[in-house]
Amino acid sequence: MDKTSFNDFITLIKDVWEHGAFGVDIGKIVLALLVFFFFLIIRRLFSKFVINRLKALARKTKNDMDDQIIEALEDPLRFMPVVIGVFLATEILILSEGLQQGAYSLNRSLITFNIFWMLFKMVGPLSRSFSSLKGIFSESMIQWLIKAIRALVFFLGAAAVLEIWGIEVAPLIAGLGLFGVAVALGAQDVFKNLIAGLFIIGEKRFHPGDWVLVDGIVEGTVEDIGFRTTTIRRFDKAPVFVPNSALADNAVVNFTRMTHRRIYWKIGLVYDTSIPQLRAVRDRIESYILTNDDFAKPSEVSTFVRIDSFNDSSIDLMLYCFTKTTDWGEWLEIKETLALEIKDIVQSAGSSFAFPSQSIYLENIPAGAENFPVPNSSS
Repeated sequence: MDKTSFNDFITLIKDVWEHGAFGVDIGKIVLALLVFFFFLIIRRLFSKFVINRLKALARKTKNDMDDQIIEALEDPLRFMPVVIGVFLATEILILSEGLQQGAYSLNRSLITFNIFWMLFKMVGPLSRSFSSLKGIFSESMIQWLIKAIRALVFFLGAAAVLEIWGIEVAPLIAGLGLFGVAVALGAQDVFKNLIAGLFIIGEKRFHPGDWVLVDGIVEGTVEDIGFRTTTIRRFDKAPVFVPNSALADNAVVNFTRMTHRRIYWKIGLVYDTSIPQLRAVRDRIESYILTNDDFAKPSEVSTFVRIDSFNDSSIDLMLYCFTKTTDWGEWLEIKETLALEIKDIVQSAGSSFAFPSQSIYLENIPAGAENFPVPNSSS
């Protein structure tokens, strides 16, 4: 190889080095990549020292709002070094006009994305300020409001990014409107459940944590009222996802809103119980109910202790009263104490409890009565 050929080879290498990838200097591409990877390393250091330092400062304050804000913003803050790294890497490169515009749109999109990501994450901590609205709106309605704000932030962020890349959002929404009409015809149940959910929340039929019985469907504790379904956890801890329209169309019993809890018994006494004994049993049970603070008074609820009926094998005494507590465990304890007291009252009165029985009476045939012939099986 002569000297001229060698010089041509060196010139070719320099040309490839300077314009080897999309007309961009390969050396600058390598430098840009090194800068970008450097900021990826800085990202770890940033999260390790800066964010942890912010968390430590927030823990020193009496208000826990700043703790929640720092925790919510942790991921967007950790993404900031990536945004800076991409920006500096594209600044190092000497790009053509078309690529330069693309790099500009990329940097603008990353910054926009990070800003709206921060706003999206901050909705949670800032929603605590909605506590003052609990007197006006229910807890479920406030949760829906938070979800709606998050959805709004998401769509605004998506629209802003699309605008950066030259995609017109208004015509896109208009086109989606026609598509939405077609979808709506096939998604009537979805909208029906959504509207039913709004009525459930607006009418405050029940809230998360309430014990409800949906007639013919499920009984359990309400966990979440969603846009389409409501999650009710049965007492065996299995979740049931009930469409909101089913809750709107069926009778729903909300046991949590009971003011009192009922006890309704039929107490069967043996027929040998005398009238004084019946009156003594009735009066002592009634006195126990009226003087015990665990039971609601007749001025608040209906209270009856009465001789009710003559059953096949017992004289039935009806007990109808209400406890002040609606808690199931406390109600069971009060009911147990009442049962023991009634047993003691019945035994003290000299009576006893009846149980299903039958009596067979045998009579002698009077003398001189006609005897009916007994058929002979052999004839």
